[in-house]
Amino acid sequence: MPVPEPAVPFVLAVVGPTATGKSDLAVRLALELDGEVVNADASQLYRGMDVGTAKLSVDERRGVPHHLLDVLDVRQEASVAAYQRAARELFDDVQARRRVPVLVGGSGLYIRAALDRLEFPGTDPVIRARLETEAADVGSAVMHDRLRAADPVAAEAILPTNTRRIVRALEVVELTGRAFSATMPSHEYGRAAVQIGLALPREEVDARIERRVDAMFDAGLVGEVERLAAEGLRERRTASRAVGYAQVVAYLDGVCSLDEARADTVRATKKLARRQERWFRRDRRIHWVDAGPRAFDQSLAVLRSLRP
Repeated sequence: MPVPEPAVPFVLAVVGPTATGKSDLAVRLALELDGEVVNADASQLYRGMDVGTAKLSVDERRGVPHHLLDVLDVRQEASVAAYQRAARELFDDVQARRRVPVLVGGSGLYIRAALDRLEFPGTDPVIRARLETEAADVGSAVMHDRLRAADPVAAEAILPTNTRRIVRALEVVELTGRAFSATMPSHEYGRAAVQIGLALPREEVDARIERRVDAMFDAGLVGEVERLAAEGLRERRTASRAVGYAQVVAYLDGVCSLDEARADTVRATKKLARRQERWFRRDRRIHWVDAGPRAFDQSLAVLRSLRP
């Protein structure tokens, strides 16, 4: 049974942990709904980061237009605020052509920035540089304690090991005089949207991750990282710290063996999947379906149930 054209435009988002099949499902739904895919994976914004991000090939996209892939080089820093502007402009463009934007990815903050009412405070490079220097001197744990004293809500939401977000939160507090948590996204859509979440038992996610990492190394991940290193991968934190890339850089720098890099990539990817699961499970608006053969039909059933 087809899904009728909605009475009002909406954005369809496909979310969930890594290795659950989001990209493939997004393509199938876009074909069904006359849609276009908008990427929400921070690492897939980068040109050349293909093997290690499981970026779909042109053939795998099956003729569906894909947006916000390959828009940065590895010397550039990804910005959630810039992504938000670009994604929302794309939503307007796609919907103006009476097509459905299909947002897909596992970068939770990027999903929320695109869909929800969320404003980004400005930045101050002097304050940011000073806080980064302090973090390098005293460590992220001390900076996290400082954040907890200034903004307990933000400290609860940010891992003590996430130096970058800790520094950003402290920068906002100092710059605005307001709690960083006041700027964090609420679960309130800025436009009509439906989110489909792909769910799998943890042991199956882990098995998929192990197979995917093996396939990435076999498909030339080391060579990809070598090429990107020559293009400046090490010069910026966002790209160089992506899971898989950071581990291969360590191997290329002689810090670990290739087998150790592969094993560390598996461990880091599993940790990432658990963080993604926790992030998305907090959002009660997500309609969860079983990842696998039934995901497409279950997703269409969700959309039929929500039609006016």
